[in-house]
Amino acid sequence: MALVSAAVLIVTWYGWYYLSDIDDDITTTDVFQSSVAEQSEGKVRKPLDGAIDMLLVGVDSRTDAQGNPLSDEVLALLNGGVADGTLNTDTMILVHIPQDGTRAVAISFPRDAYVEIADGFGKHKLNSAMARQKNDTAQRLRNEGVTDEARIELESTLAGRRTLIKTIEQLTGGSVTVDQYAEVNLASFYEVTKAIGGVEVCLNEETRDRDSGANFQAGRQTIEGAQALSFVRQRGGLPGGDLDRIVRQQVFIGALARKVLSTGTLTDFGKLDQLLTAVKKSVVINAGWNLAEFAEQMQGLVSGNIQFRTIPVGDPMDTWSDGNVLPVDPAAVRQFIKNLATDSGTSSSKSPTTTPAGPPPSAITVHVYNAAGVNRLAASVLDMLAQNGFHRGVADSGAYAETTSVRHAPGELSSADRVISALGGNAAAVEDDSVPRGQVLVYVGADYAPPDQSDTASVEGTTTIAPTTGLTPPITADGVVCVN
Repeated sequence: MALVSAAVLIVTWYGWYYLSDIDDDITTTDVFQSSVAEQSEGKVRKPLDGAIDMLLVGVDSRTDAQGNPLSDEVLALLNGGVADGTLNTDTMILVHIPQDGTRAVAISFPRDAYVEIADGFGKHKLNSAMARQKNDTAQRLRNEGVTDEARIELESTLAGRRTLIKTIEQLTGGSVTVDQYAEVNLASFYEVTKAIGGVEVCLNEETRDRDSGANFQAGRQTIEGAQALSFVRQRGGLPGGDLDRIVRQQVFIGALARKVLSTGTLTDFGKLDQLLTAVKKSVVINAGWNLAEFAEQMQGLVSGNIQFRTIPVGDPMDTWSDGNVLPVDPAAVRQFIKNLATDSGTSSSKSPTTTPAGPPPSAITVHVYNAAGVNRLAASVLDMLAQNGFHRGVADSGAYAETTSVRHAPGELSSADRVISALGGNAAAVEDDSVPRGQVLVYVGADYAPPDQSDTASVEGTTTIAPTTGLTPPITADGVVCVN
């Protein structure tokens, strides 16, 4: 996000002076297997529509960007603890930027999401995708007689990164293709946050956690370096566990973007120099990514146009091989990603002012499921639909979802469109062959607002409250949001 935010420097000659050599001396990885000719020409992997989809990955590695082990002193400062020999990707954020470069949607993927890992590794936690391929490749190379540990580390890590990218793309169902890759570890996160001089965050209550080193008071406060690392790593003692940690990460990245885009930072060239030095020193990006060119594309981005979401997941459950996990419905994730990646910024639904064709409401039985965790939401929505003439079904709870969806039987899209129209248009139709004919299933997500209401945006400088895992409108980089 620091790379995205720093793009506004291009509007000044002095900013360009700082950015023009950003591609020098930065660590790269050939995750997209580009040719030598493509790399020398600075070509990047781009889809035909010109949009950019970046995968930002945070790993728990105890090495720097060049693979050198961190000293005991640095690990103690970062509360890094002792490595368990497994490289996990504990933060995965897909950033979608439309072709005009004026806005961005950052989509978080929970580390404990229970998904199908690419390359035949089966169903496991998402954060194990890189480690499984890395370990498998390292063992294969040793079996082949390779004894150069530096080569084994390089090739196995590269293979792991590629498997993670394929797993994310597979989960999105082709809605997006990862075009760019950026990776940070404990040390690089520390360096970047120190360079920017800290950011302001807000907590609902004071909290402490020995594992992450977190020790925070309630209310607004400025954090940097080791404190910032503890803020985004803590999950012990949080009501929503890892989902609360994701919210922490989202508000922190939003605050970081807001800080970098602020006038005070843009006019402090000493601070900018420290930031770009930290990025070069500690961040790994894909080979062929021309950051100066990317900055030029992003010059219209402002903090208020950066939005954060999280893929829909179910309630935690226990598994034999992976312990506690978060179940994932791939169809729901694909629809969720597809809606957010639509560059018009609208969901695939009918206009609420248009009455769609199809059977009359009385011929459609509607069942409503509360997928937002809001008290009595399903019952109130079902009451509203019944008042509009639909046949009353059941009201029940469902797995948490960020967006509202209406599931219908094959060939009965018109029935779903009628319900979507009654909901105000803010919902996506999903074909589901398990839905009986003549019925629709409404999963009311966290984005739901009654047809006569609209979402309100936070104002710069104000403080809003965000309950566990975003049961409010999406977090943005505008204003300070109080979280668990």
